[in-house]
Amino acid sequence: MELNPFVIFIAAIFTSNILLTNFLGMCSFLSVSKEIESSLGLGFAVVFVMTFTSAINYAVYHYILVPLDIVYLQYIIFIIVIAAFVQLTEMVIERFSPVLYYSLGIFLPLITVNCAILGISLFMVIREYNFVQSVAFGAGGGLGWLLAILALAGIRAKVNYKFVPTGLQGAGLSLIITGLMALGFIGFSGIVVIQ
Repeated sequence: MELNPFVIFIAAIFTSNILLTNFLGMCSFLSVSKEIESSLGLGFAVVFVMTFTSAINYAVYHYILVPLDIVYLQYIIFIIVIAAFVQLTEMVIERFSPVLYYSLGIFLPLITVNCAILGISLFMVIREYNFVQSVAFGAGGGLGWLLAILALAGIRAKVNYKFVPTGLQGAGLSLIITGLMALGFIGFSGIVVIQ
């Protein structure tokens, strides 16, 4: 049975959130989620890159790698496509929002090695999605990542650290919050299964 692209899109946001159910893309998630503005900016950059690279990687895989019988190069080619799109995104953000560009700092170029973006491209191949399903999965995966980082940034902004033990302040508390959020999202996993 072929899944509807809308179902894949919604499932990629909630029931199969790339970050909270597969734990891909954690490094930039934990590092940038200190402020809502930078989290929002990085989240939109991830949505943009994830959506377009899933579409391009689908085309590259099915129209270049498979016909030429060089599927074994998919990891390298997917990373090259992702790196090119991250570079494009970085140039656009630097041009139109220098404040966001400087607030994201080193984490913007690190989207290139964000394993969530590579994971989306690999999952679409493994699950044998068609083009529309792949784009829906990429867009939903990006929005799910955005939702997760905004939720963590919002919670971190509201936490009063004077009631948190010293050893748990910072990364420790962020990991606990992420674990609790993951439990909530995994609770939805039985609704729609796309894996």
